[in-house]
Amino acid sequence: MDTKDLLIQAIKDAAQKAIAEKALPEGELPQVILEVPPKKELGDFASNIAMQSARVFHAAPRKIAEEIVNRLEAPFLEKTAIAGPGFINFYLKSDVIYASLADLLKQGTEYGNLPKQDSPRIQVEYVSANPTGPLHVGHGRGAAFGSALVNLMRAAGYNVSSEYYINDAGNQINNLAASVNARYLELLGKEVEFPENGYHGHDIIDTAQRIINKDGDKYLHMSDEERLGIFKELALKEKLAALKEDLANFNVHFDVWFSERTLHPDAINAVCQKLMDNGNMYEKDGAKWLKSTAYGDDKDRVVIRDNGVPTYLAADIAYHSNKFERKFDKLINIWGADHHGYVCRVKAAMAALGYNPDDLDVLLLQMVSLYRNGELVKMSKRTGQSVTLAELIEEVGADAARFFFIMRSLDSQLDFDLDLAKSQSNENPVYYVQYAHARICSIFRQMKEAGIKIEENPDLSLLTDEAETALIKKLLSYPDEIALAAKNKAPHRIAAYVHDLASMFHSFYNKCRILGVDNKLAQARLALCMATKYVLAHGLTVLGVSAPEKM
Repeated sequence: MDTKDLLIQAIKDAAQKAIAEKALPEGELPQVILEVPPKKELGDFASNIAMQSARVFHAAPRKIAEEIVNRLEAPFLEKTAIAGPGFINFYLKSDVIYASLADLLKQGTEYGNLPKQDSPRIQVEYVSANPTGPLHVGHGRGAAFGSALVNLMRAAGYNVSSEYYINDAGNQINNLAASVNARYLELLGKEVEFPENGYHGHDIIDTAQRIINKDGDKYLHMSDEERLGIFKELALKEKLAALKEDLANFNVHFDVWFSERTLHPDAINAVCQKLMDNGNMYEKDGAKWLKSTAYGDDKDRVVIRDNGVPTYLAADIAYHSNKFERKFDKLINIWGADHHGYVCRVKAAMAALGYNPDDLDVLLLQMVSLYRNGELVKMSKRTGQSVTLAELIEEVGADAARFFFIMRSLDSQLDFDLDLAKSQSNENPVYYVQYAHARICSIFRQMKEAGIKIEENPDLSLLTDEAETALIKKLLSYPDEIALAAKNKAPHRIAAYVHDLASMFHSFYNKCRILGVDNKLAQARLALCMATKYVLAHGLTVLGVSAPEKM
């Protein structure tokens, strides 16, 4: 048990003792939550448990706080103080802080990884863009956030699997094939009318040209049906390969790539039959309708059209049912904000199938706006289309792009400053954090060059400067930040944490000399540098950002 857990247990014990002594009435104590106060003078931990339990004990919060504090048995505390309406501030003894720092150093690169949990089994599905063209910056935000969320939840001990749903069936793939076919014929000098719902991106022309470069006009004399069938598979394979390459270059990898085609027709027919059997689907005007209004939707939805062709919803119902059939307990989907109206109908379908709709959590990404020289960037210079993720990575780098995408909460509009992301200055948050890590690596190179060996058990109690103790306490709060950020599905908290940590390290470095001081003090400060390096690297890894040793 670490110090925080010991303190939580001590608070619970003190409350129970107060109840046993009739100082407080019988009642169930709410969950004890400890937070790190924003100011050091407010202690190392603080709790509002007295205010939380006021209704339980039918007493004033300050009275409850006094009864708890008077019975608190925690030898690791220097003192406690009751503040405001009933906050309890806890001040640790300095030796406890140094012991915790020593434990951090023993854990090394594993510090920040919380105990593993076997359950619940959680699946995170994200990006899942149609494989009909290149990923754009909006997909990039989802990719960065989703992969960081998976990293974060794994660090917090959750059992998580990541998945990409490949929309490789339906009209969008038929339109892809028709678009490539039209460009193929045009490039071979044939007159052709471009499909009304075709894709106009330059990448379609490139695909058609590559087919010609490889196979010439061998497909020209085939029937349209036969040629479209071939082009559908060739284009899908190429687009999916390019998509995977873009994601890999963005440090995004998936445990599972799930093909929509595997749901047609058997899985879709099976869920429709189940919904018909349990009375949650009916036939009208030749189509099959989901009774989604029975589960909170504003109207019933067509699942199978009157021509027998499934809607997108049909595949989504089968897909989400398949997820639960694979024994996932919780599903997290990351969708664009334009899918807001779609959430209710998918949840309704899950309820209609007998699943708990609350086990499906849909997170909605807000839009991204790119700015260069203070002006909004709408189109790619290269193609005149939307700016692609590959172009963004080429311009600012994967690290900067990921950090900028993650550092704002998911539900906020993101203004991405391209000039700032490329700058090598303290104003650039990712540069600022990475520079702190590189600076620490530089310190250890200097120590090695100076012939100074690093001791295994330095006297950490020598770290008494205000900048040192503040940095230590920040480091010790990291596991709690991991747990809280994972619980709230908020990787942007880790981006804010590492930025704050970098700032505190730079302040320490500027104030506390390492070379040219007493060797014992130098050793203690080197240990503090090493601890900071571990945490910075761990946090950057969670964000999917590199931790460079030189800059």
